[in-house]
Amino acid sequence: MAELQHKILLDESQLPTQWYNVVPDLPSPPPPPLHPGTLQPVGPDDLAPLFPMDLIAQEVTTERFVDIPGEVLDVYKLWRPSPLYRAHRLEKALGTPARIYYKYEGVSPAGSHKPNTAVPQAYYNAKAGVRKLTTETGAGQWGTALAFASALFGLECEIWMVGASYDQKPYRRTMMEVFGATVHRSPSDLTEAGRAIRAGNPEHTGSLGIAISEAVEVAAGDPEIRYALGSVLNHVLLHQTIIGEEALLQLASVGEAPDVIVGCTGGGSNFGGLTFPFLREKLAGRMSPTIRAVEPASCPSLTRGVYAYDFGDTAGMTPLMKMHTLGHGFIPDPIHAGGLRYHGMSPLLSHIYELGLIEALALPQTECFGAAIQFARTEGIVPAPEPTHAIAACIREAQACTESGEEKVILTALCGHGHLDLAAYDAYLAGRMVDEDVTDERFAAGLADLPRVPAGA
Repeated sequence: MAELQHKILLDESQLPTQWYNVVPDLPSPPPPPLHPGTLQPVGPDDLAPLFPMDLIAQEVTTERFVDIPGEVLDVYKLWRPSPLYRAHRLEKALGTPARIYYKYEGVSPAGSHKPNTAVPQAYYNAKAGVRKLTTETGAGQWGTALAFASALFGLECEIWMVGASYDQKPYRRTMMEVFGATVHRSPSDLTEAGRAIRAGNPEHTGSLGIAISEAVEVAAGDPEIRYALGSVLNHVLLHQTIIGEEALLQLASVGEAPDVIVGCTGGGSNFGGLTFPFLREKLAGRMSPTIRAVEPASCPSLTRGVYAYDFGDTAGMTPLMKMHTLGHGFIPDPIHAGGLRYHGMSPLLSHIYELGLIEALALPQTECFGAAIQFARTEGIVPAPEPTHAIAACIREAQACTESGEEKVILTALCGHGHLDLAAYDAYLAGRMVDEDVTDERFAAGLADLPRVPAGA
């Protein structure tokens, strides 16, 4: 059956009704976030100005499974369960014995995986009586998702979009505005954090760290406003595990189990969402896949960063999180995969990487877009710039199978379509896209201002 099936579907009755929390199944728990003033673990009161209590509880939960509210499931059913495809035509073009499967999240209203967490975040905030949400967005997929979800639950939504993406992707901004959001180019003149950056460079291309600072500043200053984050934190990765839970059921329905799982990684939500349910199965001894995170060579927090406590934002307004980081002051090059331009990796994923449970690989953007062109011309879907990294890594793995003759099963998540990213493809096809060579000296400069945290803290 697996040899004949192109699209593997679940019906609505098979939609998972719980999110999965990987923390209880790990050999050791991840280090806690710290208050930057006291260097003590943060408590609920420290997070209350930014998040509703339901999300704070999910951030620190020790339960393996968390029930998905009925109101959230009702919205999920607009596009979930999402399809799993067998990439027969790509396999044929590569001449590989590998079997490649991809979980396609571009079927959501926002065109990416981001509504999987935007919807519950908007729901819990509305339940808590919040009037307005603020957030940052890199490529615009998270901003679009939160604008969509906010509209469903009657919330205002204000978004700071990284300047490079704001300039490169005008129709992402338009889509957010269609859903009712207000969108600003970051750094902006609307916040102290933004004004401080612009004072030195009015045309600054921005970063996710700067945009986070602006959104957090506005949320922290008004008791009716809360902040929503699209990646990095535990509760965000928790919500995304619906991807992997569905993929487990879909592969089982055709008698398959993955040998290699590949996912693009910026902050970690797509990668964690796909892989955590499979990591549970691996830790329980029921399967043994290699799990590989793929990041951009110009912003390689896992492969070239350090594992240390750092701020999640540029201005130093967030708690300190132990993560693989390039330094909160590091400004990535304005590559086209705006959703992967973050200085740090999810603390939970960083901890899992330190435990040796996953691998990491960094790839240049020209290789990734070359892979995306091949994928589009065989599978018929134009990928968003972010998952092109995973596609390139899948092709590398499939080519290795060609050389070795191994019939591996490769699984990835195509976390969004690239219909609003065609300017990036135009740059690649016209030969204008280049790979930035980030020197060790530049990384060292970004790490020079890491917070001083005593050993053992």
